[in-house]
Amino acid sequence: MSTEIDPATRNELLNAQFNEITEYHIYSRLARRVRDPENSAALQRIANEEKGHYEIWREYTGEEVRPGRFKVFFFTVISRVFGLTFGVKLMEKGEEAAQINYDRIAKVIPKAKEIEDDEGRHEQELIAMLKEERLEYVGSIVLGLNDALVELTGALAGLTFALQNAKLIALTGLITGIAASFSMAASEYLSMKSEGEGQRALKASLYTGAAYIVTVTLLVTPFLILGNYFVSLGITLGIAVLIILFFNYYVAVAKDLDFKRRFLEMAGLSLGVAGLSFGIGYLIRIVLGIDV
Repeated sequence: MSTEIDPATRNELLNAQFNEITEYHIYSRLARRVRDPENSAALQRIANEEKGHYEIWREYTGEEVRPGRFKVFFFTVISRVFGLTFGVKLMEKGEEAAQINYDRIAKVIPKAKEIEDDEGRHEQELIAMLKEERLEYVGSIVLGLNDALVELTGALAGLTFALQNAKLIALTGLITGIAASFSMAASEYLSMKSEGEGQRALKASLYTGAAYIVTVTLLVTPFLILGNYFVSLGITLGIAVLIILFFNYYVAVAKDLDFKRRFLEMAGLSLGVAGLSFGIGYLIRIVLGIDV
């Protein structure tokens, strides 16, 4: 290309080349590994667009750029573990943060504006085409997770002051949690059936029950390992906050929702119930004069 570009613009174009060729390899690798034909086709289309953008920038820099191997490995693993939609959207958020100044470059390279439009429109359209079962049932997972967090943090906080015995608290919490998980799964099944979602009812109930049991196990574990029930309760509340943090971040990225609001709402609810239950446990112990 005969267009003269200054050193700063050239460095920005080389950085853009690096991002485009890296994402080309990520999308291509994912396209080869996914089983769903529609998802595979969507990913390959994104990959081809990224490769096209790379080749346009290369015409101006005159250089070949190697992809970031660690980034390719990292996002491939993230997408396989946490799902395509989460992995792809997380990568796109990283790209937005490192966005090159298209307006400035467009003054030198008119085609930059066209590439910016491609990045902003086509990729989002293709990402919206991705179909994943886990996101279709995210409502059922939220139901199990949220109910377990609110109910078990509250129950364990109340039991801590009422029973004052780590192993007894763990035993009571496990029995309560496992029984509640079956109850929640059955309720979700009947709810889906009543709404005419018979084909999805069983799977939705399994997601709800599984989310509940996993959460119960994580929350009760400190009481099984440690002898000090107050320390165990503190760790349990910390685990609850981490579960809320991780899950809400996952959903916020995958479904383009407000992370901060959802996190504060869910954490405030769970910790508020735990504090209230702790106080109730103390009052019951005093009023009834029970000493375990």
